[in-house]
Amino acid sequence: MVAIPDNFVGGVGGTINAGFVMNKFTIKYSDTITLENLLVVWREFLRGKRNRRDVADFEVRLMYNLSLLQQSLAERTYQHGSYTRFGISDPKPRLIHKATVRDRVVHHLLYRMLYGYFDARFMYDSYSCRMNKGTHRALERFKDFSRAVSRNYSSTAWVLKCDIRKFFANIDHFVLKDILYKNIDSPETLWLLEDVIDSFSTEGKIGVGLPLGNLTSQLLVNVYMNEFDQFVKHVLKIKHYIRYADDFVFLSRDRDYLVSLLPQIETFLKDRLRLELHPDKVSIETIASGIDFLGWVHFPQHRVLRTVAKKRMFRALAADSKEERVTSYLGMLSHGNTYLLSEKVTKYASHS
Repeated sequence: MVAIPDNFVGGVGGTINAGFVMNKFTIKYSDTITLENLLVVWREFLRGKRNRRDVADFEVRLMYNLSLLQQSLAERTYQHGSYTRFGISDPKPRLIHKATVRDRVVHHLLYRMLYGYFDARFMYDSYSCRMNKGTHRALERFKDFSRAVSRNYSSTAWVLKCDIRKFFANIDHFVLKDILYKNIDSPETLWLLEDVIDSFSTEGKIGVGLPLGNLTSQLLVNVYMNEFDQFVKHVLKIKHYIRYADDFVFLSRDRDYLVSLLPQIETFLKDRLRLELHPDKVSIETIASGIDFLGWVHFPQHRVLRTVAKKRMFRALAADSKEERVTSYLGMLSHGNTYLLSEKVTKYASHS
């Protein structure tokens, strides 16, 4: 998650409200692509990256590089470059596509330009890649909903859990642009967004897919899925619904009601967003049986770390048990019922 500086024109702390006319984003493009704003973006982008070769090379001629970038944005001659591809395990294998430093500065600029406008339009219970949200708040919200729906665990409560098949890889560019055009009244901003969106396509699918490595992708997938969130809240009128990226849950005391939702969910995702539910990751289970959601298995009175996550944590500690890593894991474990597990993790610190 990236903080938005108060001195950024068009950012949350700046003059963003002045740019909302008839509920559309109308902040002047020329006011946001200034060299001053690019310097603000650069300082934020630089955090934790000073020792990286490509960042250091860009910084050697920083003002020259930013001035050229600003000119290309002003003259609308900017073109997004290619990506470097590499794999990670997080925990399952994923392909990351890394843009050049120049292009990542543009991603940060767009993010700051648009975040405040769109975040104000997102539903409360969307928790991925948003300020003051995140995994831990989603977990607490799930606990609150579980207690409310089950009447403090005195009644059986059911959870419909869904996951979208290959989420980032199947974001349709035409649909995304259509959503953006309905929200943004700035031809220049739309031009720049289109250039970034069209800079990547999933292999074998022209005009489909967003790269996992782009900061803009984090915002754009929320913009995309906000269409679904609004359908859920205002058409289906579901109160107990939580979404984190492409994982989402519905809670109810009526199992048949949850079953009846599935065809409507599938139809909307397919017809409006051109997405599909993952057939192996759709389930309806009682809270009492344990709900696997966001890395934890949730029970009425407690939550425990998912077995796969537990094994991955101890493999990582065996390879590197530095204090920072141990502290990080202890922080994560503090959000569940993990006293014995925390004791085991603490022992790694004493042997490091």
